[in-house]
Amino acid sequence: MSLKNRIYDDVKDAMRAREKARLSVMRLITAAIKQVEVDKRTELDDTGVLTVLDKMAKQRRESLQQYEKYGRDDLARQEQYELDLLKDYLPEQLAEEELSALIAQAITDSGASSMRDMGAVMGLLRDKVQGRADMKAVSNTVRANLSS
Repeated sequence: MSLKNRIYDDVKDAMRAREKARLSVMRLITAAIKQVEVDKRTELDDTGVLTVLDKMAKQRRESLQQYEKYGRDDLARQEQYELDLLKDYLPEQLAEEELSALIAQAITDSGASSMRDMGAVMGLLRDKVQGRADMKAVSNTVRANLSS
């Protein structure tokens, strides 16, 4: 079963169970997927859906930090709830050691030696770590490795 079909089935399950909060978040997810499909005029595969979910999770993490910083616990709880639901559809996060090994392998495979080669390294990594690691953290690690 594709990831998109699984999400649509979960929307139906939330409707049947009358879980308003969960249904609301599920509808946000399906709306984001449909928006990308309409914008690109194509149907998303699992990789495309993962990209959308990863972007949504990143937005929730950033909002969560801001709400916690300014003491908005009510909004922080909602963002955390949405983030937890999104995590159900994202693949398991990479461990630090696995991520470091993938970065080292990508640097070796691309023959990167300076910051000019960062785009090539990130291009190799994007498909391998999409949805499994924070791309900003990956970028910072690659930058640090290429700088030294």
